[in-house]
Amino acid sequence: MTTATTGAAPRTDAVGTAHTRVEGRDKVTGAARYAGEIPFAGLAHGWLVLSTVARGRIASVGTGPVLDMPGVITVLHHGNAPRLETDYVGMLGVPPDPTAAVFQNDRVPHAGWPVALVVAETPEQAREAAEALVVTYEPEPHDTALSGARPDAYPVDGHMPALTEKGDLEAGLAGSVHVVDEEYTTPEEHHGMMEPHAATALWDEGRLEVVDSNQGATWVADELARMFSLDHSAVRVRSDHVGGGFGSKGVRAHQVSAVMAATALRRPVRVVLTRRQMFTLTGHRSPTVQRVRLGADDGGRLRALDHRSVSRTSTVWEFVEPSAGVARVMYDADAHRTENRVVRLDVPSPTWMRAPGEAPGSFAIEAALDELAEKCGLDPVELRLRNEPERGPVSGLPFGGRNLAACFREGARRFGWAGRDPRPGVRRDGRWLLGTGTAAASFPAGAMPSTAAVTAEPDGTFTVRISAADIGTGARTALTLVAADALRVPVERVRVRIGDSDYGPAMIAGGSMGTRSWAWAVTAAAGELRERLVPGGTVPPEGVTVRSDTTAAVGALAQRERHSFGAQFAEVAVDVATGEVRVRRMLGVFAAGRIVNPLTARGQLVGGMAWGISMALHEEAVRDPASGGLYGADLAGYHVATHADVPAIEADWVDDPDPDDPVGIKGIGEIGIVGAAAAVANAVWHATGVRHRNLPIRPDRVLRAGGPGA
Repeated sequence: MTTATTGAAPRTDAVGTAHTRVEGRDKVTGAARYAGEIPFAGLAHGWLVLSTVARGRIASVGTGPVLDMPGVITVLHHGNAPRLETDYVGMLGVPPDPTAAVFQNDRVPHAGWPVALVVAETPEQAREAAEALVVTYEPEPHDTALSGARPDAYPVDGHMPALTEKGDLEAGLAGSVHVVDEEYTTPEEHHGMMEPHAATALWDEGRLEVVDSNQGATWVADELARMFSLDHSAVRVRSDHVGGGFGSKGVRAHQVSAVMAATALRRPVRVVLTRRQMFTLTGHRSPTVQRVRLGADDGGRLRALDHRSVSRTSTVWEFVEPSAGVARVMYDADAHRTENRVVRLDVPSPTWMRAPGEAPGSFAIEAALDELAEKCGLDPVELRLRNEPERGPVSGLPFGGRNLAACFREGARRFGWAGRDPRPGVRRDGRWLLGTGTAAASFPAGAMPSTAAVTAEPDGTFTVRISAADIGTGARTALTLVAADALRVPVERVRVRIGDSDYGPAMIAGGSMGTRSWAWAVTAAAGELRERLVPGGTVPPEGVTVRSDTTAAVGALAQRERHSFGAQFAEVAVDVATGEVRVRRMLGVFAAGRIVNPLTARGQLVGGMAWGISMALHEEAVRDPASGGLYGADLAGYHVATHADVPAIEADWVDDPDPDDPVGIKGIGEIGIVGAAAAVANAVWHATGVRHRNLPIRPDRVLRAGGPGA
């Protein structure tokens, strides 16, 4: 036993100090193993077979010849797979996506639907056999075309109401001096993280274990237990290192099919998705068609705001991309209307993708605000400041901190906005037309109940156990700093263990709520542990452990409009002879709560802004109307911003601690992408004098649109 040294010790103030990743050395040396790399004795390999038709039914699966191929162990399909339970609501409060409930019937709802799993001794044998498997279909006509005028679009309540209304919208528009009425579109987009989805399932003494790459181990464990009708204690999911997720790494076909095969064979089975399979099986951001109508008086104050968005969902699952939701927070008006609608089409199920709703929605509303500023003869920053609401424009609730104006003022100063010539198409640098643009950003700052355990070890160190997920954000490091401050010990004495469902329920890594929710639980457990330990006392050999549960504390939060905010600025160069658009510099200034680790926080914000460049200029998944599948479903055909496309990007923040959070955290995971695409698009207008209301702003679109010197 050793002496306990918490209690009266001074604070270390680790939070707010730049700290390299605690697992950084393991990652750069290869010691950190990801889900598809961990060895298991007797491991078999599964390979998914996907449908080649976009709608219809499976007529037959030719398993006989494939079962005779070298190394093939079994072929699972709708004729022999176990039945799954799908009639439930999971821990996230939504029904399961039936895409994960594989091999349950002979229906094919979209191109690339899982129709079989071939299991073999090696991945090469499994792939060869999967490619040889003959599946015949009875195809049916399919429909994949989205438009804003579809009569079958209908309103859907997602995690927010489908429709909000306040005041007489048409009267407000009719009485306005300046009116904007335009349609904006964003394309289908994909997550494109570096690490593919991978899972290994095995049974160990009557208990199902799944080693996975996911954004929430307890979430996946809960879903698997329900689907396979198992006791929750009989399922353990581990996800130690995750190479990116962006919303896609939840419960998918590869985990479920791996569990099916491991159950049938009673040996470990691994299923790893190819990049092309990920474009079908792991979700995407739905394309959107958004109509924005704004009416303002002669001074630029909004009298009417109407933001309506249409997105698509699959025929098997109802998911809405809530793009109109961002307008409910950003700007007030006497008359206010927002609505999110969806169309059911024969496409894969969309899902959460970094800043769901806010990313595409901010493009539309912030581009429309820029158009309104032009009509009013006002500076775009000034127009936004004139329309700052005092309370939630729709909810009427007070803001739990709204420092957007401070972001704009500081950003404008640092970007040199005051010297901007408001006239478009007048600045040149040789063959390049230059322009600058701005946009606002917001994203909810929520918290969800979580549990954590903190143990004082006999050697004087402390171990934190929480079912968090570090998907590249630096969560391990942030929680280490939070725990060190709460325990009042140096960072070196704290070890954080994450990614294991056995650690108990905790929020997933999503919605910019992960670190805030986990830090709350860690702070509560560490604070109680510190009070229990007697300064100068001893710790028994088994250690002293305190467990926290923040359900009551989070539930007691007063109702507020809780958000992070930001101001985005961009400068672009446009060659109207070639259509090339180059972003030269970007600046984002954010009000995002107390920043736990400036080093990783800046990386998150800059990464989000780089994604905004990609969204504005590159990303576009295109479906073939004949086949219902994607053209170029890989990272060669689906263009994302690379090093050559990303200039010097600067991200910073203003002081903005949340007084209702024990650490002052809000959340930074998604705010960086919001508004970034709009800032780039607005800069392209300023450079050329031509509005681009359809993303991405491809060279061919620039050439067709023309502009000065074209």
